[in-house]
Amino acid sequence: MLWDVEAEDWLVLGFEVVDGRSSDFAPDSPDLPLVVDSIGEIGRLSLPRIAQDWTETRWDRFVSDGAEAELFRGDSLLCTDLNPSNFLMVKRRVWAVDWAWPTRGARFIDPALLVLQLIAAGHTPDSAEKWAEQLTAWREAAPQAVDAFAAANLRMYRAAVDRKPEADWLKAMVDACQAWTEYRGVAPDWLMSGSRRTGEPSPGRTGAVVGRRQ
Repeated sequence: MLWDVEAEDWLVLGFEVVDGRSSDFAPDSPDLPLVVDSIGEIGRLSLPRIAQDWTETRWDRFVSDGAEAELFRGDSLLCTDLNPSNFLMVKRRVWAVDWAWPTRGARFIDPALLVLQLIAAGHTPDSAEKWAEQLTAWREAAPQAVDAFAAANLRMYRAAVDRKPEADWLKAMVDACQAWTEYRGVAPDWLMSGSRRTGEPSPGRTGAVVGRRQ
């Protein structure tokens, strides 16, 4: 952002024009090292004063208890909207744009969201996690927190498909979530048994899911 002007009921923002293309998250894409570096740079940003009250709570309604919700708390600035269209490539430089859902939460969340997006783009869960392993925030994450996050996203996207069954991209995200939870060994019993119930945790399992910050 280059400048901003606030007058009466208007807030006008002026941005630099970036003449770039959307990034490619597919396996073997040359964009991936730059995207990973960009996410690492985001993770090193100081939390702005304005973000102090932006506590990450969007997964809370999908977890089994308050203790699990605490796994997603933290003091890191998160972008949380890490899809290929939001990384613009300009030669050997990458721009992270469209910060519509910034929050304050656990450092591992952005790397974990990258994993999910990479799986949706055609990576195996193992390959996707190997990209995330380049990030300190991922390497330092508690395995149980990542497990809960993976299961959470599955519940969220299945619920989203119920609301919008015509949205193919949501179905693709469900498939990615299912692959990830199976890889991590935390696929809910209702999934493994073929049940079509959505958003329903199975006995003895825990999980979480993602929705927009209110």
